[in-house]
Amino acid sequence: MPRRRHQGGAVTAAAPSRITVVGASAAGLSVAEGLRREGYPGRLTLIGEEAHLPYDRPPLSKQLLSGQWEADRLRLRDSAAIEALDLDLRLGTRAAALDTAAGEVALADGSRVGHDALVVATGARARRLPGTEGIGGVHVLRTLEDAFALREDVAAKPHLVVVGGGFVGAEAAAVARALGCEVTMVTDTAQPMGDALGDELGAMLRAVHTEHGVRVETGVLVDRVLTADGRASGVRLVDGRTIAADAVLVGIGARPNVEWLAGSGVPVSGGVVCDATLHAGSGVWAAGDVASWPNPRTGELVRVEHRTNAAEQGLAVARNILAGPEHATPFETVPYVWTDQYDLKIQIYGRTRDADEVRIVEGGLAERRLIALYGRDGRVCAAVGVNMTRALRGYRPQVAEAAELKERSTP
Repeated sequence: MPRRRHQGGAVTAAAPSRITVVGASAAGLSVAEGLRREGYPGRLTLIGEEAHLPYDRPPLSKQLLSGQWEADRLRLRDSAAIEALDLDLRLGTRAAALDTAAGEVALADGSRVGHDALVVATGARARRLPGTEGIGGVHVLRTLEDAFALREDVAAKPHLVVVGGGFVGAEAAAVARALGCEVTMVTDTAQPMGDALGDELGAMLRAVHTEHGVRVETGVLVDRVLTADGRASGVRLVDGRTIAADAVLVGIGARPNVEWLAGSGVPVSGGVVCDATLHAGSGVWAAGDVASWPNPRTGELVRVEHRTNAAEQGLAVARNILAGPEHATPFETVPYVWTDQYDLKIQIYGRTRDADEVRIVEGGLAERRLIALYGRDGRVCAAVGVNMTRALRGYRPQVAEAAELKERSTP
């Protein structure tokens, strides 16, 4: 019989007795741990397309690619901790379809899993350049297998062309250059990470990459990957220029994994569309990279592809499932993400892409040690720190409160 959880952690009469979580990465694991921590005793199924136990993805483009870490250091929990969750764990199994009326997930192996509540935590997959599937030396970077394949190519110190100047592309370019590769980064933005940092800080980052020997081509798209004998030999840009390469990394963003929900009635538009509590209706919830929910201040749908957001949303969904949709609480967060490139540690609180103004309030570009506040309509929407980890934390409340953007703000 379904049970309801009251305050204090007791699970009583109307909480679901069977919960299925589809997606065994950070968000899915967080849901499972949150449910058990709250005292949920029912059947809990965790389905993962990859064969690995849940692992952390940010180190793929940094410590794993560089060879500093091996795969076991990326595990979010060891086998004993996973076993203690008492899961019906189904790894290496893809969810193929959802029948909300029957309350069943159909798996690619032909089996079906019933549920009273379902969490979609299927994340996102790397976007690829059209026509590059199966071409040797063309890489994306989203999974352990992707990282090991790229690491093997990088070990030969090739000329690596990185298509895309976002987090993954810029981090991988820095690692490959440090390993002795010739590296060219091609991005359609005005500066590397320009979408996240803006042009001023992006120009600083470009200068750092250039100083370390990376050739940076900005404001131009890649038309296609060139091949010779079935392997990448370079790229052609839309302006007609060509760049020779022995290997190509495509880092042009990700697409949410929602295709398996077709025909289910779950609303999908650039992710699983949820209400403010992360509920998508019909007993379906979403967490992590795949979840799209309304910004509590603006009402705009947002989807955040950050590691910390995945863990926070997983715990929020666990609490809300046990509370029930009618007693669920809205999810609010200050998004946080970081990147390490050469001797720079860049950290971001909030959503810089919403900004219409940027003000450096501590430090400066010349010393490459600074804090910048990003504003929208005169209010702080994000704070970025470069090599100022401790000081940046003091600005988080201004982001959370959407404080007035001032000329030289102090925490």
